[in-house]
Amino acid sequence: MKTRFRRLVVLSALTSMTLFGSISCAFAEVTLGAILPLTGTSASIGEDQRRGIELAVDDINAKGGVAGQKLKVVVEDSAGSPVTGLNAVRKLTQVNKVPLVVGDFSSSVTIPVGQYLVKNNLVHINISGTSADVRKIGKSSYSVIGLDDLSARFSAEDVWKLGYHKVAFIAPDGAYGQGMSEQFKKAFEKLGGKVVAKVLYTSGQPSYRRELEQISRSAPDAYVYTSYGQDAIVLNRESWDLGLSKTPWYGMYLTMALADSPAQYTNGQLGMELSGMAQKTAGQSYNDSYQQQFHEKPRSVYGSYAYDSIMLAAAAIDKAHDASPAALVTAMHSVAPQFTGITGTLNLDADNQRQSQPYLKVKALDGEPVAR
Repeated sequence: MKTRFRRLVVLSALTSMTLFGSISCAFAEVTLGAILPLTGTSASIGEDQRRGIELAVDDINAKGGVAGQKLKVVVEDSAGSPVTGLNAVRKLTQVNKVPLVVGDFSSSVTIPVGQYLVKNNLVHINISGTSADVRKIGKSSYSVIGLDDLSARFSAEDVWKLGYHKVAFIAPDGAYGQGMSEQFKKAFEKLGGKVVAKVLYTSGQPSYRRELEQISRSAPDAYVYTSYGQDAIVLNRESWDLGLSKTPWYGMYLTMALADSPAQYTNGQLGMELSGMAQKTAGQSYNDSYQQQFHEKPRSVYGSYAYDSIMLAAAAIDKAHDASPAALVTAMHSVAPQFTGITGTLNLDADNQRQSQPYLKVKALDGEPVAR
């Protein structure tokens, strides 16, 4: 009798373990990580990217999740700082145990974060860093956005065709600004143009009046610049105050410069921008979902690239039927090169970088970039 009782207890325990195991499996989650500038000079765009990630997770989970499990993305704030970004990626990988991290917005944070992940045999997806140095991060780092060589060539050709052959160039002093400066100068001079003055400014200054007065002495046909957040507000306001806006201004990634700047300082500026809707039907669906959920239009095109990064990660997990680091590294190698998202087909080269990128020619009107 006692033996039978013990058998029943053991059987009951095993049954309970199986049941609870099944329940656990049913409610298990695959957790990934994201690092974005939710505070600091790029907070507005960082929030836009966070929303893109949220929409992707919602869409994936509405269709059954990944490999039969719900998808979750833990988002950490980089504050636009490489040090903070590295602390965030350590937390995500060592505490949350994520096998893949997407981000950051700026190249100066993206590069060290990506290098940390590659060194630890984890997957990194770059969603908006465009410095040429992103190419050197490593084999398990992938970009859903084109690098500076593509955007600089497009911008240089556009500026030249607009009739501006002698320009002054302005950009933040960092991996992104330095790379953009070099790539634009190379492409522009190949066309016959000349960069007559250049300023790489220190981000976060309360004034750039001295730098603006300095380059104005070169009497350029146009000012070509790239900036974002508070820096863009200061540059646009002070160029207006100094009367420099009477000379044409051309913004590379114009949406970044317009995001927080009052329209009176930017109206009439020309520029280029990423296309966030290479796939029109899917892109329109993204815009509709965004407006329905957040009650405003997308703040930038960068949310759609963040969206695509999560969809790419999900495709790799489904391919592997596994979210372990080793399985994801292998799956990404086969899934990523020709992955197609709302921003188009990645068409990645041997360094996991886009070989083509959709861009738009735009003009600032009432604080918004419109096609020209």
